[in-house]
Amino acid sequence: MDVKHTTHHSHAAMKEKDGMHQHHHHNHHQHMIEDFRQRFWVSMILTIPILFLSPMLQTLFGFEKSLSFNGDKYWLLVFSTIIFIYGGTPFLKGLWSELSNKTPGMMTLIAVAISTAFFYSAVVVLGLPGKVFFWELATLIDLMLLGHWIEMKSVVGASQALQKLAALMPTTAHKISEGNNLIEVNLEDLKPGDKVLVKPGEKIPSDGVVLEGESSVNQAMLTGESNPISKQTSDPVIGGTVNGEGSLTIKVEKTGKDSFLSQVILLVEKAQESKSKTQNLANRAAVWLTIVALSGGAITFFAWSVILSHDIAFSLERTVTVMVITCPHALGLAIPLVVAVSTALAARNGLMIRNRTAFEMARNLQAIVFDKTGTLTKGEFGITDVVCLEGSLNEKNLLMLASSIEQHSEHPIAKAIAKASTEFFKVDNFKSIPGKGAEGTIEQKHVQVVSPGYLSDNNITFQSKQIEQAFESGKTVIFVLTDGELKGAIALADMVREESIQSIKQLQAMGIQCMMLTGDNHQVAKAVSDEIGLDDYFAEVLPQEKAKKIQEIQARGLLVGMVGDGVNDAPALVQADVGIAIGAGTEVAIESADIILVHNDPRDVVATIELAKKTYRKMIQNLWWAAGYNIIAMPLAAGVLFNVGILLSPAAGAVLMSLSTVVVAINAKLLKYEK
Repeated sequence: MDVKHTTHHSHAAMKEKDGMHQHHHHNHHQHMIEDFRQRFWVSMILTIPILFLSPMLQTLFGFEKSLSFNGDKYWLLVFSTIIFIYGGTPFLKGLWSELSNKTPGMMTLIAVAISTAFFYSAVVVLGLPGKVFFWELATLIDLMLLGHWIEMKSVVGASQALQKLAALMPTTAHKISEGNNLIEVNLEDLKPGDKVLVKPGEKIPSDGVVLEGESSVNQAMLTGESNPISKQTSDPVIGGTVNGEGSLTIKVEKTGKDSFLSQVILLVEKAQESKSKTQNLANRAAVWLTIVALSGGAITFFAWSVILSHDIAFSLERTVTVMVITCPHALGLAIPLVVAVSTALAARNGLMIRNRTAFEMARNLQAIVFDKTGTLTKGEFGITDVVCLEGSLNEKNLLMLASSIEQHSEHPIAKAIAKASTEFFKVDNFKSIPGKGAEGTIEQKHVQVVSPGYLSDNNITFQSKQIEQAFESGKTVIFVLTDGELKGAIALADMVREESIQSIKQLQAMGIQCMMLTGDNHQVAKAVSDEIGLDDYFAEVLPQEKAKKIQEIQARGLLVGMVGDGVNDAPALVQADVGIAIGAGTEVAIESADIILVHNDPRDVVATIELAKKTYRKMIQNLWWAAGYNIIAMPLAAGVLFNVGILLSPAAGAVLMSLSTVVVAINAKLLKYEK
């Protein structure tokens, strides 16, 4: 064939378009982190003169004579106005957003507190009798900005799963023209009906059917099948899978959005959109505190002005004190500090938390569904049985013959057999038998290492109960022939990890149901399930059905976790309440997951759940510390003990607030030392 090349530049544009939404979201996330960081430092610097100019702090530390000057209260108003507008903008915008969505939360609580403090204090500077709350306003904004900055930094950026999926496809294809010439074209230029040539080791460019050639195709990343699938004339192939040792001529059937991989991308997209938008713990607490703050302020004002007939200035001061004090600084740091400590602790132990809400939910998981290949198993073949037929070679010699031939092959099964022996014969005339095995000459004997398909094609039969049992348990069986005579068989299987068995036992001891999803057949699935001791398994599940299976389990009323490592797991990882990716798996699976296990060890699933439980417990403790401050400070600020001479001044409230914040910070750090 003549080889011609045509060059196109539109493919890069297509890939750029595919990833544009995800890339934009990631950049937006990074921009927000930078924005909070900048607002925090600017506000912190402006807080310094506010602290020195505040009458309350001057009195407290005896600076009023040395730091007071004409017009100082107006400078105080200027600095505070800048902080309120610049530092407070994210919270004021958040207030508008939360109220528009009818979901008042932390932003509403902060915005109400800072607005009340600012506008009341501004009116006091302009002539209303009362005390200013400028330093409370400034420190509240500082700490809330710090809390949000810490929180956002501890959560990894947006998912890039769709970009990773798109990257699985090759960029070009070898199209066979009408004149039988080979033309290199860009992927988007292929149309249904086109013929393409796929060389050994190349990715298949589109979904189609084999017209000529024989080979084995590795589909594990897309379908979860552990062993390469033999392909010959009329067999279907999937775009993105990897061709093995033979050349294939393929007729293109599906391209673009109709292809198998595009359907998987669509499933991931849909699952991402429909993922539960559960509010985090701090927001739920903030809703109640917002109600308490507004109600408490209203009741305080009504009680002092109407019932007790105090003047408006005094009633307003009490009301503002209540409103400001009810927004505890500690609450703004209660959750972010625990999250930061927990995230660092997790990273040190090989757990990467990408979605905090999902991580919170992990403590309540009732069922965990594991992918088989590469997750519960090693994702690589190992020899389980060597069967020598009567009056034939011994096991050692049979393995030596097979491994001597297979060490020349790149097939995954061949590599597993080659690894099983340390001694090898010299092989002459090595030749691959596409889709069937390999052959060569050893000590003047014609040795063949072949698949069951080769035996049936050549009408070679055998009688062996051990080989039949290997077939029944779903193992891959390879036969060894010398000079056309069957000498024995080698059975291989995807090896179960020892850690998987330990992990399943520990999870079941926690009361969690353990299940398995696999594209492999029922015999293989049952054998693995029995060996590990699973509660349930689902076999021959197509990739597009995996997310549906997760939905079915969720429909039983169970909170479901999914653990996987392949492209075919991506939609299921996103659909699950908690998606956990084995770190040595594909980037697509990792990008689709909420939590990543760096060490490729299923026992880390147990560690994740235990850490989630400890983290949640610490969050609850911190919220109680923050709320405890409110329980004491709010009634005192409102003046319930006014008749006995106890009235909480803003200064005293500030001391309580500081103590609460310190306790919360120390308690968060103690997470490191909890067993």
